[in-house]
Amino acid sequence: QVQLVESGGGLVQPGGSLRLSCAASGFTFSIYVMSWYRQAPGKQRELVATITTDGRTIYADSVKGRFTISRDNAKNTVYLQMNSLKPEDTAIYGCNAQMPTKSYWGQGTQVTVSS
Repeated sequence: QVQLVESGGGLVQPGGSLRLSCAASGFTFSIYVMSWYRQAPGKQRELVATITTDGRTIYADSVKGRFTISRDNAKNTVYLQMNSLKPEDTAIYGCNAQMPTKSYWGQGTQVTVSS
């Protein structure tokens, strides 16, 4: 059974940090491109960051220099380190595992940036 389980969300003040985790099971994690997406109320889903199977990373302009995506293939986990958080980063964050013909999604975790 394929599962992607996100954790680490919560309420944080502007300027604070959070580290999200996405634990995968039920498929060969190391051969999948992993991404973090987010969706704020009333807005379209946005690609935040991607990490390829060989560790290359891509970021949305809105998070460059503040967010870092990483993966640990031994633990079947992808991470999103979020620093210097802003109120506009408030959203549900979800992870995605992508192959050419397969795509898996987690349920998401809420991140709220507010004073």
